[in-house]
Amino acid sequence: MAEDESAPVGGQVRTQVVVVGAGPVGLMLAAELRLGGADVVVLEKLPAPTTESRASTLHARTMELFDSRGLLDELGTVPNDVRGHFGGIPLDLTLPGSHPGQWKVPQDRTEALLGAWAARLGADVRRGHEVTGLTVADDHVDVEAEGPAGPLTVRALCVVGCDGEHSAVRRLAGLDFPGSDAVRELIRADVAGIDVPDRRFERLDGGLAIAARRGDGVTRIMVHEFGRAAVARTAAPEFTELATVWKRVTGEDVSAGTPLWINAFGDVSRQAERYRDGRVLLAGDAAHAQMPIGGQALNLGLQDAANLGWKLAIQVARKGSAGLLDSYHDERHAVGRRVLSGIRAQALLLLSGPEVNPLRAVVGELVRSDDARRHLAATISGLDIRYDVGGDGAADGHPLLGRRLPPAALTTGDGRTSTAELLRGGRGLLLDLSGDGGRAAALEAAAAPWRDRVRTVAAAVADDGPLSDAGAVLVRPDGYVAWTGADDTTPEAALHRWLGLPNTEHPISGGLS
Repeated sequence: MAEDESAPVGGQVRTQVVVVGAGPVGLMLAAELRLGGADVVVLEKLPAPTTESRASTLHARTMELFDSRGLLDELGTVPNDVRGHFGGIPLDLTLPGSHPGQWKVPQDRTEALLGAWAARLGADVRRGHEVTGLTVADDHVDVEAEGPAGPLTVRALCVVGCDGEHSAVRRLAGLDFPGSDAVRELIRADVAGIDVPDRRFERLDGGLAIAARRGDGVTRIMVHEFGRAAVARTAAPEFTELATVWKRVTGEDVSAGTPLWINAFGDVSRQAERYRDGRVLLAGDAAHAQMPIGGQALNLGLQDAANLGWKLAIQVARKGSAGLLDSYHDERHAVGRRVLSGIRAQALLLLSGPEVNPLRAVVGELVRSDDARRHLAATISGLDIRYDVGGDGAADGHPLLGRRLPPAALTTGDGRTSTAELLRGGRGLLLDLSGDGGRAAALEAAAAPWRDRVRTVAAAVADDGPLSDAGAVLVRPDGYVAWTGADDTTPEAALHRWLGLPNTEHPISGGLS
């Protein structure tokens, strides 16, 4: 295709996809695009990666995604806690899966992990480049930026804004971002040199206080004073403000501490009307702004990237079938809308004063019911997602359709493996579980026209579980089941819909239709 080089032409660089923002979401998207074979340039206005811990929670579905990309060994051992919360009310997050509960990974570590992965795969990450202009033409976009060496224009087939709540891409594209601004806020910081009791969502007469001391002696503190409105901010609050509010709420003096970083976040709730407008797409906080309660904001954004990357890679290669890229909006906007609704409910429970105590008592009783607990735990962890994959993906279809491929141990002709290991190349997976050699050969022949985008494997399930009656499954690169062979249908229609045109057909024109 014409736009596939990343070579500079004067003050211009050409590529297939330009991603704006090199936070965790932008870096994950860049890596997913490279796995799919797409060329990508990432523009980031900050000159260096963050050193701030900030978002520090990875949930079960995100850990499964990281496992399916082989990232967990590099991440190493991280603390795991099955204790979560819903609006500050304790909630056991244990659910069936390979990584139950929540995993405590500081944002700078997550960002370093994803940055190294994207770099290994060949993503072109350019720091110190602030986006100043965007032009959308019939067959390309031009993204203008100011960088260390002066003005730069990146020409690409499309642009993805992963540049946060105040997204330049969203603003320059004129995309609507309806919702509500913050009316209440928490101030938080990592502080060295203080000694205060650990507090887990402690509600005092004057407000809410949270404190957690790390092994290195640094304490994460967060505080909200009941009745105190969110402040319109253009910069981070001063530490003196946090210390003053902390003392009013807890009676403790932390003013002698040394803040490593400090910020404030409120109960903003906004969502873009469209995650895709032609050649302009949004992901992460650029697509949805929400209070980062329980780490859901980061996890929601990372899962946006996992959903979008493979679809966009297929599309810019001009192999996408009709509607493939639009399914990104359809699927992730619905998920985001539901998560934002839950976060608004949590913010009400967490930041309201004594008037909300009766409601907190009722919710506390409800979560002692295992059905209610599992329901809330699934929405927080991301394990409840079921996409509409069409056809047999209707409500009366196989229970696996549209859901994540359950983590499972498998045995193949090459030995023991797992569902996560079989997804590590970033391709689709056509997994035959029938034990019938003829059936396996037929599936391999059916998938042959898509062999560059799907891996065909015959395996046996090591243990009884949700895969035991599936017969065969087609799994998208993001780990969601798009077809099962339980009813003896064939996978060609699902292959065409989700993995694009077979290699026997001519590419479609334009790359992003």
